Amino acid sequence: MGQLATADEGKATYDKVCAVCHDKGLMSAPKLGDKSVWEPRIKKGGADALTATVIAGKGVMAPRAGVASLSDADIRASVDYMISQVK
Repeated sequence: MGQLATADEGKATYDKVCAVCHDKGLMSAPKLGDKSVWEPRIKKGGADALTATVIAGKGVMAPRAGVASLSDADIRASVDYMISQVK
């Protein structure tokens, strides 16, 4: 997946890109920190599967969350950040 992004970069990417929908659960996006929604997703495929979903897009979420310039490492770091909020 290329270079690794740091945890701080994951939060920064979340704040810039993901928070728009995931903070309020807009358009059925799982809300940040909602264990009842995130735990089944994490158990199903973990960070790798969630990262692949963001890269490919799902439902109304465009591939790469609509930001073509996001690297795989940026996406993975933001996914890791979101997962860390339910542990």
